[in-house]
Amino acid sequence: MITSLAAMVIVRGLCLVITKGTPLSLFTLPPAFKAIGQGSLLGIPYVILIFVAVVVAFDVLLRRATAFRKVFYTGSNEKAAEYSSINTRRVKFWVTVLCSTLAGVAGTIYMSRFGAATPTFGVGMELNIIAAAVIGGASLSGGAGTILGAILGMALLSVVTSSLILLNVSVYWQDMIKGCILLAAVSADHFLHRSKA
Repeated sequence: MITSLAAMVIVRGLCLVITKGTPLSLFTLPPAFKAIGQGSLLGIPYVILIFVAVVVAFDVLLRRATAFRKVFYTGSNEKAAEYSSINTRRVKFWVTVLCSTLAGVAGTIYMSRFGAATPTFGVGMELNIIAAAVIGGASLSGGAGTILGAILGMALLSVVTSSLILLNVSVYWQDMIKGCILLAAVSADHFLHRSKA
């Protein structure tokens, strides 16, 4: 995790060095590329269709595909997975590659939607993503969680954020409240796993 965070900071710094911190306009992009983020089919934006397709595909794969079940086995008990002849190093490597690929797809869709490459896009989202996953039932210890749960966690966080904005709560308090929600979810996950143990 520390290595991933360090790589994130290095790449983010490299982006700031290359762009000098200013967004790059991409209005000269081909219309077909811009249509990915701005187009629609029967009134439904392509972004929503892509989101639904990715969610359904990976939900089915997590439930049915043996390769994806190995991720759960590795996460729940890595030593037992190794004894069961699962190559846990390979599993962790390909999970990292998959996550990075999906992050790249998300960045591409963002560029297509807004017509600009912003070097500071995504800054601070790490906390929201972790909070959404944990609230949705994913365990920081590994081996638990569903895609639907993560989406519900994300929806709950969005509702909380929208509610705080409507109630005119200060931005500084909003971050503190989100942090408290994450802390409560992680604490509940920790105590639940300890009681099971």
